[in-house]
Amino acid sequence: MTILTALVLLCAPQFSQAAIDDQIVTQEIYKFEKVEFDIEIQSEFENPFDSRDIQLDMMIKTPSGEELVLPCYFDRRLNAGSLWKARFAPAETGKYLYHFRVTVRGDVTDNSGDKSFICKDSSNDGFLRTNNYWTLKFDSGKLFRGIGENICWDPRGGDDGKFTYEYLLPKVSSYGANFMRVWMHQGSLPKEWTLPRTRRNEQASSAPEPVNRFDEILDLAKENGIYVMLAMDVHGMYMEESSWARQAFNSGNGGPAKTPAEFFSLEESRIKYKNKLRYFVARWGYSTNIAFWEFFNEVDNAAFTRSPQDSILIPLDQVTRWHDVMSTYLKSIDPYKHLVTTSVSHREIPGMWDLDNMDMNQKHIYKRTTRMRPETIEAVYKHQKPFAIGEFGYEWNWNLNFSTMAVEKVYDYKRGLWYGMFTPTPVLPMSWWWEFFDDRGITPYFKGVREINDQMLEAGNGSFDTISVSGNVVETYAVKCGENYYVYVLNDSNCDVKTDIILDHLTDQNTPYAVKTYIPEIFIYNELGDTKVERGRMTVKDIYLRSKDEMVLIISRAEKGAM
Repeated sequence: MTILTALVLLCAPQFSQAAIDDQIVTQEIYKFEKVEFDIEIQSEFENPFDSRDIQLDMMIKTPSGEELVLPCYFDRRLNAGSLWKARFAPAETGKYLYHFRVTVRGDVTDNSGDKSFICKDSSNDGFLRTNNYWTLKFDSGKLFRGIGENICWDPRGGDDGKFTYEYLLPKVSSYGANFMRVWMHQGSLPKEWTLPRTRRNEQASSAPEPVNRFDEILDLAKENGIYVMLAMDVHGMYMEESSWARQAFNSGNGGPAKTPAEFFSLEESRIKYKNKLRYFVARWGYSTNIAFWEFFNEVDNAAFTRSPQDSILIPLDQVTRWHDVMSTYLKSIDPYKHLVTTSVSHREIPGMWDLDNMDMNQKHIYKRTTRMRPETIEAVYKHQKPFAIGEFGYEWNWNLNFSTMAVEKVYDYKRGLWYGMFTPTPVLPMSWWWEFFDDRGITPYFKGVREINDQMLEAGNGSFDTISVSGNVVETYAVKCGENYYVYVLNDSNCDVKTDIILDHLTDQNTPYAVKTYIPEIFIYNELGDTKVERGRMTVKDIYLRSKDEMVLIISRAEKGAM
């Protein structure tokens, strides 16, 4: 080495690789749309999914001056350092300031330099919020009622392979469905929280890269205008001995809990689950198509044993306390404040439905569809918050031959949707057995339900007033939306019926109304003529229904001079 070279090296500034190197992946940034960032960091860690070891946060200042903290998620290790990602959905237009912060074992070790981006307006309505017992509302103010079904997984080994999300979502959307319930697939999560592989769960998804499958499902949901209730855990993981033996939280697999009860009670188990929630928010929280985070599918089936029947396996106060802790934590780390729920099969967990950070209560009802309305109404007014039937069906037993009860199942499916339409719930009851019903050509039935739903929302701007209504033999349910009345009439008897439909205790005296019928099965309207309110009563005469038939009466203010 020459003396000159040595002097040049000695005097040159010494640059070291930046501890945080970030860049925006998204080119054009729009309100309520995903903005993605790649962040390379040099920090050391043992477990990138344990926030006690390391966490990366995006520190954001909005155009209005609000300060947000967005969790980021680990993507992969690099030759030098690691790659993390941030996914953000801006809720305002204008200039945002941001930087990234690394925290290692509780101490802030690095902050990136301040940067900015400009967000433009978009047509996206934003995130869903609670509105009243009947409706949800987007950030834009647009009203919403969920109409859809459970589509909880892709085809598995032995299933008919056609019922993928790529097949079902465009189809149900084309007929007006706007909602679905999904179970988080284990293949979409890092191994930190997944079951050890078995032949069954290796075949559970047809996606070539299952770790990205939920990303794909959310993209499909967005493309098709479908909003998602995401069940993040399934009761069987914790309840059944064979499943618990393979559970990542099980101490036998390196987890913290010796028993399913300790999953709920141990602080170490809770920390591990909070890390899981942090990952969900970091990776998928940006999506306006996630309507609800749902903690458990049927948590009562984790708390109670099947044999002996309904013995308590996990103390119920622990289950309630767990939901209180987790819902509070989830709200604290989710900058979008998604709605939060959990579900039970049929047994209420004391205190759980009254927790402050649970936005909607939920139950599943099988083999008793006629009980959905009274049980929903009771739950709504007892607990003073929205309520939904997350699953319903004529039969729950997987081992039976459904072809022998196909007529009964289809009939039950249809009336369940209409019971929901005339009940205070923001999400109409969601049927199970999505493959069965689509295979029998029932998916188009959503069209009529959505059509009436949209009319109700437009007529009343979200207001629903239950009206006293009666008929001879038939079932009747009525609501007033704005100035219009809507009546569902079902002939559940085994004979044909001709009856008057009577609406009582009305206040708009001597007002003329025009009546038309709608037949959901064939999407046909028929003008019936006029009627009026006299002494608080309105009568629609001579409604004829064959056995098991149904119709909707649409009663609207008549033009001036009518009658």
